[in-house]
Amino acid sequence: MIILAFALSGVLLLITAAHVYWGIGGILPGKDQQSCAHAVVGFKGVDEMPPPLSCFAVAGCLGLVTLWPMALEGIFASPFPQAGLAATALMIALVFLGRGIAGFTPAWRRLAPEQPFARLDVRYYTPLCLLIGVGFGVLALSNFAA
Repeated sequence: MIILAFALSGVLLLITAAHVYWGIGGILPGKDQQSCAHAVVGFKGVDEMPPPLSCFAVAGCLGLVTLWPMALEGIFASPFPQAGLAATALMIALVFLGRGIAGFTPAWRRLAPEQPFARLDVRYYTPLCLLIGVGFGVLALSNFAA
């Protein structure tokens, strides 16, 4: 389970870093604000990246989630009881699984039709959310069983 915890934290750390990068004005994977927004936001009519505060807020939440697998596996000390860490990990799993499932629905396609986001979402973003959700679920359930 420690390998899974490190893998989850590593992937989430990269996603967190991307949100910080966008918060400070980064435009990759685009060539300008509009092309970046079309690649990573994808909502209908969005032609610029969200404000820095929004990017940093998402990065902050993801940063906390990045630490959770490590705390759950005892890699570093946590003031929270193991059962609480596991229950929260299960809730995190449900959030990621919900986003992953939503990504394959027609309603989500109508909400976020911009290209290349729609293509990248089906190919990478949505499956990654499902994998992260499954990973958190496995960690949570293994800690409940322990």
